[in-house]
Amino acid sequence: MNGSARPKIPRRLLDGVLLLDKPLGLSSNDALIRAKRIYLAKKAGHTGTLDPLATGLLPLCFGEATKFSQDLLEADKTYEATMRLGVRTTTGDAEGEALQTREVTCDEAAIHAAMAHFRGEIAQVPPMYSALKRDGKPLYEYARAGQTVEREARHVSIHALEMIACALPDVTFRVTCSKGTYVRTLAEDIGEKLGCGAHLVALRRTGVGALTLEHAITLETLADATQAERDSWLQPVDALLTTFPAVHLDADATRRFAQGQRLKLSEIADAPAQAVRVRVYAIDDQRLLGVARAGEGVLAPERLVVLTA
Repeated sequence: MNGSARPKIPRRLLDGVLLLDKPLGLSSNDALIRAKRIYLAKKAGHTGTLDPLATGLLPLCFGEATKFSQDLLEADKTYEATMRLGVRTTTGDAEGEALQTREVTCDEAAIHAAMAHFRGEIAQVPPMYSALKRDGKPLYEYARAGQTVEREARHVSIHALEMIACALPDVTFRVTCSKGTYVRTLAEDIGEKLGCGAHLVALRRTGVGALTLEHAITLETLADATQAERDSWLQPVDALLTTFPAVHLDADATRRFAQGQRLKLSEIADAPAQAVRVRVYAIDDQRLLGVARAGEGVLAPERLVVLTA
């Protein structure tokens, strides 16, 4: 073995959430790897992928926060997107080849009217260029081989959809939608409603659940910062759980809950009146203990945390 081999750099036990502003052209996994390397973190994960074409909010979880990343996968998302009318592409975005070009004859009023058809619960056919699997193989592998397979329409919810800029053939809009929504498919469908087709040319995620871009940090800023600055930018683990009601346990209930025991709701002063998932804290030091399901008279632990600090 070469005696000049560099020693392994020790990894840090780190708990928290980094709100990353992902750059254009980088995959979510590559962004995670870079941030994990900068922090020298032992354990990290992200909360749902952004395509390389997309920028914006990518919450990264470190340590115990990774236990709750699934909860953000389920959360609503908000995007600002720009679609180009008149051209359909193979992928539904600017990375694909042009399939069809049509004249754009609509005006702003027609675009507003078309968007109105896509608010509320809608059915979307997932794009062929997606990671959804068919017979164990991602759809994009079929697409790259020139094959098209049948896909069932899925119901998604468009909570808000509004045009925020129009410089035809480009239209910029803001959308808040449920999990599983494909914004490029939404752009394509709006284009078809207008009779000219469309594809996505820019996509920026501005919100995930209650988290926003306001305090997001770029990889460049992270790389240039001191370790103390980087650590100060980490949100607490419960930043992922702000939509859950909070309950607080006394010392005895804290001990039993931490052992995974179910507790009687009648013992908990701020127990919710209806069945719901809750975040659980120790009343003495406000320490997060985990999440639980409250209902049928009991508080049942779901995920417990052991914070390093």
